[in-house]
Amino acid sequence: MKVIMIPSGFKECLDAEEVACAMGEGAKRFDPFIKTEMIPMIDGGEGFTKAIVKIKKGELIYKDVTGPVGERINSYYGIFAEGHTRTAVIEMAAVAGLKLVPRHQRNPLKTTTYGVGELILDALNVGVDKIIIGCGDSGTSDGGAGMAEALGVRFLDDQQHVVKVRCGENLVKAATIDLTHLDKRLCDVSIDVACNWKNVLCGERGVARVFGPQKGASAEQVDRLSMALEHYADLIEKSTAMDIRHSPGSGASGGLGAGLLAFTGAKLHPRFDLIMDFIQIEEKIASADLVITAEGSLDFQTPDGKIPCEVARIAKKYGIPVIAITGTIGRGAALNYDRGIDAYVSIIQKPVTLEKAMFKAPQWIEESVESILRQITIGLKMADQKNAGERIVSYGKESRPI
Repeated sequence: MKVIMIPSGFKECLDAEEVACAMGEGAKRFDPFIKTEMIPMIDGGEGFTKAIVKIKKGELIYKDVTGPVGERINSYYGIFAEGHTRTAVIEMAAVAGLKLVPRHQRNPLKTTTYGVGELILDALNVGVDKIIIGCGDSGTSDGGAGMAEALGVRFLDDQQHVVKVRCGENLVKAATIDLTHLDKRLCDVSIDVACNWKNVLCGERGVARVFGPQKGASAEQVDRLSMALEHYADLIEKSTAMDIRHSPGSGASGGLGAGLLAFTGAKLHPRFDLIMDFIQIEEKIASADLVITAEGSLDFQTPDGKIPCEVARIAKKYGIPVIAITGTIGRGAALNYDRGIDAYVSIIQKPVTLEKAMFKAPQWIEESVESILRQITIGLKMADQKNAGERIVSYGKESRPI
């Protein structure tokens, strides 16, 4: 039996490579000689930059920038070269991710993407031809306004005075957007963004209402943030003639997708499509007997372009069964059965605190993979016994199935 394991990371707990390592250990516990291959997958979130830099044999550039709650942090981006083209890889999670927002400060009205803009500026300073940005695992909902300010965009009030927006709650203070100081070098680079294609900026399915609560917003704060982003969309339309309210991907990473569209000329891509340019998995899936994937939370959002369902979509082309392991099984998880996942299981088998679950996650992933493979082996043995019994009876005087 050949098993291919293609996990994503467990948000705020383990990156994809750490999950893959634990899955591999679980397979060895079952059988040290089993044929396995681990392929850690990235979705634009945590681990995006390091994974691509590793594949492309590039380097990491470390830089002190503004973190999501306004303090200075040490972040990084990657650089790799192909021919005469130098490409920067920026991962918003490494500068404005939810993991960087202390739990007692989780209020998406107050977090900023300013540091994302600072990393883009540094990449321009070192001289790149192309920028790839991964949107995922964000702790912000400022519509990319903070990033835009770092790049030279100015927000003005009714008196044409500059307003330091930096975060979502201050968007309503702006009356106009001034683009005259936007860094001109952005015109000379191409920017491609890996994002959740189904996330939009505004409306009932807008980023404030869908993801605001996950980032710590109360119902009242969600309403305020939604109204602020609607106002922001109006300002963008007036200054750029672009209506990005419901553009695919505009709601990615708390609306960072909208800011990248409006101010940098970026092209947004479904994250899996862009990532497949770097990580080739289809041929490997086609050669497998079983695929095991993983995600921190499996719920109604998983079918919207997340790794388990994208992996399952490919596997189904070849009739390969797919099992997903997850930290938590959330609302609407059963929808994933219709998207190619044949079974799923949580690594958490009893009530436990979040802190303990995060600490024990590697061990529980190992145990879950071992258990899955043992159960499959039982099924295979039962099938073999039944087939053997049918063959024996068919050779007797009365040929009949049993």
